[in-house]
Amino acid sequence: MKLRKSFASARLALTITFGISAANVATAQEPRPVRVESTKPAAKSDAETLAEAWPDRPEWLDMYTDILQGSQLGARDGWFRRAVPQIRYNWEATKKAYDRDGNGTVAASEFPGSEADFARLDRNGDHGLTAADFDFNTPQSSAQPGTQVFLRMDRDANGKVSREEFQAFFDQLGGGSEGFLSLSEVQDILKPAPQMPSRPTAGIIGQPSKEVLVKALFKQELGSLQPGPRLGEQFRDFTLKTFEGDREITLSKLVGPKPVVLVFGNFTCGPFRAQAGNIEKLYHRYKDRATFVMVYVREAHPTDGWRMDSNERVGVVLPQPTTYEERVAVAKRCDKQMNLGFPLLVDTMDDAVGGFYSGMPSRLYLIDREGKIAFKNGRGPFGFKPAELEQSLILLLQDTASQSKNATSAAR
Repeated sequence: MKLRKSFASARLALTITFGISAANVATAQEPRPVRVESTKPAAKSDAETLAEAWPDRPEWLDMYTDILQGSQLGARDGWFRRAVPQIRYNWEATKKAYDRDGNGTVAASEFPGSEADFARLDRNGDHGLTAADFDFNTPQSSAQPGTQVFLRMDRDANGKVSREEFQAFFDQLGGGSEGFLSLSEVQDILKPAPQMPSRPTAGIIGQPSKEVLVKALFKQELGSLQPGPRLGEQFRDFTLKTFEGDREITLSKLVGPKPVVLVFGNFTCGPFRAQAGNIEKLYHRYKDRATFVMVYVREAHPTDGWRMDSNERVGVVLPQPTTYEERVAVAKRCDKQMNLGFPLLVDTMDDAVGGFYSGMPSRLYLIDREGKIAFKNGRGPFGFKPAELEQSLILLLQDTASQSKNATSAAR
């Protein structure tokens, strides 16, 4: 019902926003004398006009508006403009909790946790925690030199570069014949790859048509039309089957003993696959202190939707599953290739879990021992940053340990 009302409201807002052209507005006004010294204000974009007229509009409306205006949905377009992470343990909270001398830096001696945890928090390695260590504002981008090199080495597109893949890349660049790479060769490696020419077929990355993008939006392939639970809200329970089909897992049975890391993703989302190694290392680093579980959701880039050249180059070519059995089959392939190591659950065909948690195409949540949301990243793929979740997980674990210690001391 709420979604139906928001659609009706959206139609009205779009009529108001797009139905009245600048020419119509001009003819409806009385002519005014021209003043040479006046400066004409810059015209507001449709997105700015809509934002002012409807501050609490649904996120999907920003996406729809930008698609109609010809956007290719970059990191600053559509709902990504509003897709900021929701974090309990941000820099201000951390500084308040641990900066005992008030100098604006949390030193290792002020942090009560382990040296290993502090080192993970100290992202720039300057031996102190500052606001810079909590700045994740740079969006994920495949144009970054390190990302380009990684994607070229990761031949099977599983988010991990094996020793064999590294050696093959070294040999491919000429290092194998002479036993080394020169400075010029490494500089060439780090040059951004040339832009791939777009194909004439609608739906291939480069120039997806408005029709393709609108269909993908309302099929929830670009992302859930719902915003997902907010920071501090209680989790919503669900029960899903593992991709093996041999057991069911209920979220409420996981919450309590340890924090829960909830991962959402799908096989055709290239940025999600690229992060698989980071997610797996996160799991191995904290599996004794947190519970990890993944929910497999609707495909982001099926062949009958917004197709991607990057997927086709690595053989990830499949249509959107239309039955649960087909989705399970793709989830099995995803698990075999990515091999994250923790349970992979398969969402139902009505996308009940992925839709409510806004898990499409990828998302990360951290749920504390009381069942409340302690971290929620910005919308994927641009906001999907495992390192950002790791920071919140470390600080949540430390906060929980401090609370337990204080409770024990008070009981004595």
